[in-house]
Amino acid sequence: MIPAQFEYAAPSSVEEALGLMSEHGDDAKILAGGQSLLPVLRMRLNAPEWVIDLNRIDSLRGITDVGDAIEIGAMTIHADVLESPLVAEHAALISKATSHLADSQIRHRGTFGGALAHADPAGDLGAPALALGAQFVIQGPNGSRTVGADDFFVDLFETAIGDDELLTAIRVPKHTGWGAHYEKFVRVAHQWPIVAVAATVRMDGDTIAEARVGLTNMGSTPVRATGVEEALRGAAMTDIADAAAKAADGTRPPSDLNGDADYRKHLAGVLTRRAVTAAAKG
Repeated sequence: MIPAQFEYAAPSSVEEALGLMSEHGDDAKILAGGQSLLPVLRMRLNAPEWVIDLNRIDSLRGITDVGDAIEIGAMTIHADVLESPLVAEHAALISKATSHLADSQIRHRGTFGGALAHADPAGDLGAPALALGAQFVIQGPNGSRTVGADDFFVDLFETAIGDDELLTAIRVPKHTGWGAHYEKFVRVAHQWPIVAVAATVRMDGDTIAEARVGLTNMGSTPVRATGVEEALRGAAMTDIADAAAKAADGTRPPSDLNGDADYRKHLAGVLTRRAVTAAAKG
């Protein structure tokens, strides 16, 4: 289907984009990589009067070392994230998850910030960002503010980004030397995960000193498996299975054609055991 007619603008700066958003309000939609917006437009599930394309704003691209974190520009494509030595060294969990994200074509068009701003609970990047304690830099007419991952994901397809604001960058605290693994369960290759687990682990000899675990598609937002994290602190490798059994505690997974809530809760435990074990082994 062909999208409904709309006006098109391609600003060259964040300030220009914010001005257009202020001018057109609810009549405008933001275009990043387009992997979520374009299908919606084609199916005419939304018919904005204006589309504001961010692809000419060079300041929104790139990956930099900012001391105790790495900063990923919101318009950085997934392929660049996947190929980045900085990400691989300091935020390996992001690299692992990005390697499972869709296919090569989408990874060369879709953007890191666009996927996170879309806030699909079945998306592959929300749980790793949550597990790593990412900070989201949001700019609006009154300046810039930073929101932690715990507060960024609000509900299904809803984030802390205001209607007159843009996500400009994501700062990921360095987890240098931590083992990482992303375990994703699908029926068909490149499908949205039925359930996935993002795990990163810091070892102290044969003991798990610290673990951070995020769950994909186990609620209306990405979820931290805090019960698992607490059980793993100071645990031996032989204790991983018992800790992983707590993965679904407090979650509210959906029921759909791919599986009901109880099935997803079972999967969460199994996948958490696999992910933590793999991360612990490095």
